[in-house]
Amino acid sequence: MPRINLGAYDQPFSGVGVEFDPLGLKPGRTGITLHETGYLEMNTHWNFPGVFSPFWRLYSNAKRGHLVLFNEQMTELLPGRIVLIPPHSLFHCLGANPVPSFWMSFSFSGVPHPDCKPPLVLETRDTELCLIRDISGLVRDTPDAHPTDALYRNSLALLQVTLARPELVWRPPLPDNLRRVRTYIESHLAEKLPAGALARIAGMSIAGFNRAFRKHLGTSPARHVTEIRVREAARLLLQDTPTIDDIAESIGFPHRAYLSRIFKQVTGHSPAAFRRQHRPE
Repeated sequence: MPRINLGAYDQPFSGVGVEFDPLGLKPGRTGITLHETGYLEMNTHWNFPGVFSPFWRLYSNAKRGHLVLFNEQMTELLPGRIVLIPPHSLFHCLGANPVPSFWMSFSFSGVPHPDCKPPLVLETRDTELCLIRDISGLVRDTPDAHPTDALYRNSLALLQVTLARPELVWRPPLPDNLRRVRTYIESHLAEKLPAGALARIAGMSIAGFNRAFRKHLGTSPARHVTEIRVREAARLLLQDTPTIDDIAESIGFPHRAYLSRIFKQVTGHSPAAFRRQHRPE
């Protein structure tokens, strides 16, 4: 059976790339978890509306003809250009021309500085060009899209040299106790998450916890919890089955009306309007 390009909405796998680690694994010492590397000599299927996923994307095309759209900003995937898209960024893939396309999906522990707005566009250097060329050849020559050690190591090398570019500015690494709190928040969204309880998980006083949280994450704990809940609501709204009432209950909002009010404050759209506008057909 031919492989079908399904895009990568809720999963990191497009259906036509070489698959490595699934979501949920802890990243290694580099902070990088590689999910998929892909290359198509003639990619004729590049129209994917409303992409909103919890993993990073790297794109680099050898010819022009495809683009990504953020709000009203169009970014072409041009030769000699690497386009990085952070997780939880809503964008659309547009383009019907058959062009050679290279992509990777991965998770990374680094968080871009707020001044680095997606997409992150870099001019490709010789080292990256050579790696992309070699990796594309490995994908092309890999039977049945079977992951190999050579493909894995070269893919990680490309991600490491790209993410180390001086043009990319990152927030300082989270201390272990704040990383523990963030993980707890993301896995307990349906529960009440007061600052006092989170401070106890961090082993800090409430005042010290609030100061440290603002220093490292640039916002208050309450605002961060709200943003995570809204982010998860947006992800669930792009699926077919859950109702807005079910979504509100599953992520800790007391009722649909409260979710709608907060969601519109953060995104500018009501949940129903967001679903109509962005959910793929």
